[in-house]
Amino acid sequence: MNTMRISLLIAAMTALFMGIGYLMGAEQGMLIAFMAALAMNAFACWNSDKMVLRIYGARQVSASDSPEFYSLVEHLAARAQLSMPKVFIIDSDLPNALPPAATPRTPP
Repeated sequence: MNTMRISLLIAAMTALFMGIGYLMGAEQGMLIAFMAALAMNAFACWNSDKMVLRIYGARQVSASDSPEFYSLVEHLAARAQLSMPKVFIIDSDLPNALPPAATPRTPP
């Protein structure tokens, strides 16, 4: 379902881009806009993950660098029957998951 939504979003944005291209340069403008949209979508498809990791200053870790965290990811991947992903750490004080107020508490 997510793949279909993303595909529809990309198609709609490409159509909008082509419409603007048509308004600016008729059929030739529309063709240029389509080629530009195709190039941008292909670039984003293959490079968006690297760009985000670079923006946040993430560093890749191995089992020797952070054994507890790496084994946790390894265990989760095995339970989900997925291949082991690359593991990155972002040094930040901001929480990545649940905010402190949303964490479950035991009654007093």
